[in-house]
Amino acid sequence: MIYRLLCLFLLTATQTAAIESCHGDTACQVGDRSYHVLEPDGWDGKTPLPVLMHFHGWARQGTVVVNHERIAGATKLHGVLLVAPNGLRKTWDFWTSDTSDVGFADEVLDDVAKRYPIDPQRIYVSGYSYGGAMAWRYACQSGNDTAALLAVAGSIRQTEHCPEAPREVRHVHGLKDTVMDFPFGADGDTTYPVALWRAKYDCHDATPRGDWGVVPILTLTRVEWTDCLQGQVTLDTHPGGHFIPHGWIGRQLDELLGRSPTYP
Repeated sequence: MIYRLLCLFLLTATQTAAIESCHGDTACQVGDRSYHVLEPDGWDGKTPLPVLMHFHGWARQGTVVVNHERIAGATKLHGVLLVAPNGLRKTWDFWTSDTSDVGFADEVLDDVAKRYPIDPQRIYVSGYSYGGAMAWRYACQSGNDTAALLAVAGSIRQTEHCPEAPREVRHVHGLKDTVMDFPFGADGDTTYPVALWRAKYDCHDATPRGDWGVVPILTLTRVEWTDCLQGQVTLDTHPGGHFIPHGWIGRQLDELLGRSPTYP
């Protein structure tokens, strides 16, 4: 009994030291690369945490993510641990399957699990712009059991073959996006941005879920595919351009965690 208590004490002390060594703007090192991490508000230091690993946009770093109102503002209030890897030269190599960034992200999650008690069934992968495309690439290539992909205004080619898949996909994109252009399908099909996952999951009929929004200046329109042989796909579109919509990440986290959506 004394031995077990000692082991538990040492494990807790080790995790506490690891957490204190890097946090927020202070990066955690993984080999010659790094990432940032931010705990949710009110966490008791013991309860296993859901994780949102978010890939930053082009020319950014994880410091932007852990200080971003529409990303960190959501995870802090929704009880989710935010993890923000740093891309080499402030970008991501998502263009083909031959990329070291997927393996790096796997190493980041392994390191996070050494520092924090995490819920392995609730690992969510997200990203914005180039980071959204990197989130798609990670979900497509990594063997980790990703619970959900939450992608914003960025994806890989819909014709790619993905050997892996998350349990659920959620994507949002602006119809007037000219940075990572909205991927219209044939005859202006606005459901094409998730064609890859619909085919992967063997989905058929789309179910319109109507309009929603959390600020008066922006209305999002939702379509879902729930008749898939595996997985589920949700697509939100809006009439705007290249940005993270207010409240989008928070709403996805609430729904994934089985809560009534709230804002912020």
